[in-house]
Amino acid sequence: MIDFSKIKSVLDLACGQGVFERQLDSKTIYLGVDISKSFIEEAKSKQKSLNHQFAVGHVSKSLPIKKNDFDLAIIILALQNIENINGVIENASKYLKTGGKFLMVLNHPMFRIPRQTSWGMDEKNKAQYRRIDRYMSELNIPISTNPGQMEKSEMTWSFHHPLSKYSESLWQNGFLIERIEEWVSDKKSTGGKARMENRSREEIPMFMTIVAIKK
Repeated sequence: MIDFSKIKSVLDLACGQGVFERQLDSKTIYLGVDISKSFIEEAKSKQKSLNHQFAVGHVSKSLPIKKNDFDLAIIILALQNIENINGVIENASKYLKTGGKFLMVLNHPMFRIPRQTSWGMDEKNKAQYRRIDRYMSELNIPISTNPGQMEKSEMTWSFHHPLSKYSESLWQNGFLIERIEEWVSDKKSTGGKARMENRSREEIPMFMTIVAIKK
């Protein structure tokens, strides 16, 4: 989806512990931003190159960034944990050059909604299916970080939006969608129901990647 041989600079929004940074060429200009100070400290401890930098910041708010001509901005499996997605997309647009690209990797916004989607079995037709209870409604969904502790467990949040919301926000912030890919799970089942389960995984994607271009 992205030809990294042509990418000279990358802005990594919600970079976590800097896993993506360590996959990049040492000559690539890179800035990773995350709200977690501990994540940034860990990322710095494993920093691959002096051309790669990290900063603490809330990626949906004003950021401590001077450079505004990055070739590529990315956010990988983090956007759905941020309430203000428009603020994130606005920042991507703000710091990209005209013609720069924004890559978003999401849990699939239709088939992977916490508490609202699940696998089901149609025993009569020997088929596994994906049940979807809600999709169009925007949802704030609490997630227990340790379900075994019940009410003592810390909570985090997942913020669901339909695909049209992402499209609208990209358009409002000066992006055109170039490409969408849907990725299936590579998990393989064994046993008596393996054929049924593997077939459903091949048909129902769990991830979505969107590449948009700044106009």
